Amino acid sequence: MEIVLILIVFIAILLLVIWRPFFKQEKNQKNAELVTTTQKSIREQTNINLYHEHKAEIEKDFSDGAIDEENYQYLLAELDNSLLQDIESSRKDVTTVSINEKSFSIVWPVFLSLFIVAFSVALYLKQGTLDALMTEPAASHTSEKGQMSAEQQEQDRHEQILAYVEKMQKHLAEKPDDGEAWYNLGQTYVGAGEFDFAIAAFEQVIRIEGEHADLIGAIAQASYYRNNQQIDEEVQALIDKALALDINDPSTNILLGMHNFIAQEYQQAIGYWQRVIDANKPDVNIAALQEAVAEAKNRLGISSNEQSKPQVATGPQLKVSVSLSADVSEQLAQGEDRTVFVYAIPTDGKRMPLAALKLMASDLPKIVILSDSNAMYAQSNLSSVSKVHIYAIVSKQGGAGIKPGDFKAEVRNISVESTETINLIVDSFVE
Repeated sequence: MEIVLILIVFIAILLLVIWRPFFKQEKNQKNAELVTTTQKSIREQTNINLYHEHKAEIEKDFSDGAIDEENYQYLLAELDNSLLQDIESSRKDVTTVSINEKSFSIVWPVFLSLFIVAFSVALYLKQGTLDALMTEPAASHTSEKGQMSAEQQEQDRHEQILAYVEKMQKHLAEKPDDGEAWYNLGQTYVGAGEFDFAIAAFEQVIRIEGEHADLIGAIAQASYYRNNQQIDEEVQALIDKALALDINDPSTNILLGMHNFIAQEYQQAIGYWQRVIDANKPDVNIAALQEAVAEAKNRLGISSNEQSKPQVATGPQLKVSVSLSADVSEQLAQGEDRTVFVYAIPTDGKRMPLAALKLMASDLPKIVILSDSNAMYAQSNLSSVSKVHIYAIVSKQGGAGIKPGDFKAEVRNISVESTETINLIVDSFVE
């Protein structure tokens, strides 16, 4: 009787082990997401702590006379550059996420359950006693973990990246229209320094999902690093395009902030980073950006009391009422919601917006304010001109600019000092 009870308990434990994953898949997936989020938070905090430690070491060397002023500024810029790259990489840290995780099939637990029950019964009939069951010793395995050297860790990381890239490439060979997989692959290539491959991957996402500010911004970043952290005409064109689509795009504004910080243009850097902080978009390391802003203010000699003072809006404030005509509203009601761009350009023929906002057609009618805070660049804003042309474009494809198939409204030669509400009724079809 004793052997029967032991077999029953043993079988019950095995069946619990087999069936538990099947019934707990959703809970396990949530736990895995929580672990990933926790690891990401720890990584971000570790990056910030290491930043302050390394900064303190550099400042100590400088104060002790171990390094000169030129090397001191260079080392600080490189340290800041490293921190800011960690900020961006943390937004899309998906290189360890599994592709197409499949649910457990009920066939396996049923098959294993039947096998265990049949095997246990057969074993009991053959052996018959508890002593016979215990005659086979359990095998034990021990393993020792040694500390990996820095080279070994780097080699291990390199191998993991290669394995992930190979896995993604196989996945994309089967599913070439998986935009998320292409984006993850592009981010992995950026981390590995393969910027040409990264750009090609992001272009595939655009092919699948269309032009979006974050995708153009990702290409701008990869091109910037490929160009030895210099903004040439190609990179500038990408930056302009991304900001035209979304003036608060995190990737582009973080890039511009970093570029200005390295050039010791701290006020401009603060402006770009603060724009991302104020937008408060998901998947952005706000705490790290606030650290970067504080450091830039510190280098400008701004005290903590001055930092806490609220910013008062200055410069032109153009109040624009944007609405749709009845005819356009009826046509748009028959399809998907469209992107609306409201922007002001100078009257001298240049097309670069001095202030821009992005809405959705479903938001209209709405009154918006165009001001210097909506400028794509601090030095090119409403305060720099006396008159502007103002446009409202309902985009068919979601991209900036005026293209065939769009609807538009415009008013011309508006003084930037105007305090009256400017009415824009979208009623014209672009041929």
